[in-house]
Amino acid sequence: MSGKWTADDIPDQSGRSILITGASDGLGLASARALAAKGAHVVMAVRNEAKARAAAAEISDAHPGADLEIRHLDLLDLDSVTAFASDFGGRVDTLINNAGIMAPPRRLSPQGHESQFATNHLGHFALTGLLLPRIEQGRDPRVVTVSSLAHGHGKIHFDDLTGERRYSSTGYYGQSKFANMLFGLELDRRLRAADSPVRSLIAHPGLSNTNLTHNFSAPVRLLGKLVTPLVTQSSEVGALPQLYAATDPHAESGQYFGPDGRREFKGHPKPVQPVAAAKDPETAKRLWDLSEELTGVRFGLPAAA
Repeated sequence: MSGKWTADDIPDQSGRSILITGASDGLGLASARALAAKGAHVVMAVRNEAKARAAAAEISDAHPGADLEIRHLDLLDLDSVTAFASDFGGRVDTLINNAGIMAPPRRLSPQGHESQFATNHLGHFALTGLLLPRIEQGRDPRVVTVSSLAHGHGKIHFDDLTGERRYSSTGYYGQSKFANMLFGLELDRRLRAADSPVRSLIAHPGLSNTNLTHNFSAPVRLLGKLVTPLVTQSSEVGALPQLYAATDPHAESGQYFGPDGRREFKGHPKPVQPVAAAKDPETAKRLWDLSEELTGVRFGLPAAA
């Protein structure tokens, strides 16, 4: 990668269908806007359809003729994920697992899983597995999983996965983002073992100005409004690593992309490294097997040797 990669460098996406979870605001909306501008058919998989319609109208105003499709998907609820995959009959060339929640009070999903682990990891795990046969038939097929710098202080609480004994909203956010990283890397290993054409890539946005902090306390949110402009970048710049992973011909399966600035807080996309613990194949295999058990979704991919 040479120079400062921007959305202008996205290759022509005409004829490609790209499904983005959480595309009604933040990084997902920025990605949808950039990809629609390059001619992609963008499927906006969202929980709030009214919000997505407003977002789609804004994109269409800026880019007349934008090819957008809105579909309801609630990643917290595995029944919604299954229904989405069953009802969705279109082609998927690239899946961007972008949606996420951050640091809410402890809450369980309809299936009894901690909400951040359910939304950020299990929902995307199930969605990817259910759509994978279609993705494999796609043009330049890819799965992009969005993690976070927070994966660096995360761990999988295999003995207390739901936080019943001891819950920390930020700690369990770290767990979900660590799970994203383990998943993306293990998916790459298994796709390679199966000689699949699909690339699995991971990205993180650095410190970007999104609405993820709405679960924080009022004093913290107030402080955030004052500090955010000084330490974060826009969603448009924060989305660049995932856009690079989703579209650039030089992005390789198994790579992880983040901002090129100091401590990966801000900047343009470059290859970066996950923490050492995220590269452990035994932890990844344990999480994979558990995720298949909890979701009921089997990928049918061989474990890497």
